[in-house]
Amino acid sequence: MAILNICMCSNFSTNPKPKTVSFHNSASPSKPIISLLSLPTPRAPQGSQIQNHLSSFCESISKASILSVLSASLVFASNPALAFKGGGPYGSEVTRGQDLTGKDFSGQTLIKQDFKTSILRQANFKGANLLGASFFDADLTGADLSDADLRGADFSLANVTKANLSNANLEGALATGNTSFKGSIITGADFTDVPLRGDQREYLCKVADGMNPITGNETRETLLCK
Repeated sequence: MAILNICMCSNFSTNPKPKTVSFHNSASPSKPIISLLSLPTPRAPQGSQIQNHLSSFCESISKASILSVLSASLVFASNPALAFKGGGPYGSEVTRGQDLTGKDFSGQTLIKQDFKTSILRQANFKGANLLGASFFDADLTGADLSDADLRGADFSLANVTKANLSNANLEGALATGNTSFKGSIITGADFTDVPLRGDQREYLCKVADGMNPITGNETRETLLCK
């Protein structure tokens, strides 16, 4: 844009070449009656002033175009999160494939938020609305998910070891593949309709206790413990 402006503005000219105009006698064509040399082509008054204004205007546009491009480049370079957006309503910040260790999401509405493959160690999701959120292949080691709404959340291949899931509602959540809840606190958690591997279900049944304050379901019953 800036280069185009400069090129267009450079085509103006205020110094046209002079022309020679002669009037001849029909009887003696070789002898001109009047010869006006260097007669300039008529032009609008104050042409140099108009050209100066046009030049200044074009220069201003060119500078503005260059500054706009540079400003945009600096913004995206300083804040990569603005260059592309992750799923969900968590502002314009990216939460997929990011290192979000220790980040505080407590009490936030993060419906269908995309945390796929992110590092969420010791992250705080206490009381957050994570309905349908994706934690596919994410690392939630030591994360606080207590009192969180995790209905329909995807924990497939996720590492949820040593996490706090007390009073969390995981109804209909996915936990396929190598999902691990080893060492996690699940007091009062609701695992209704969560497809768990046999070894994970067996392990959780050994530590399960309490009743979910929202659904009123006992944790052991939701795990189908014997």
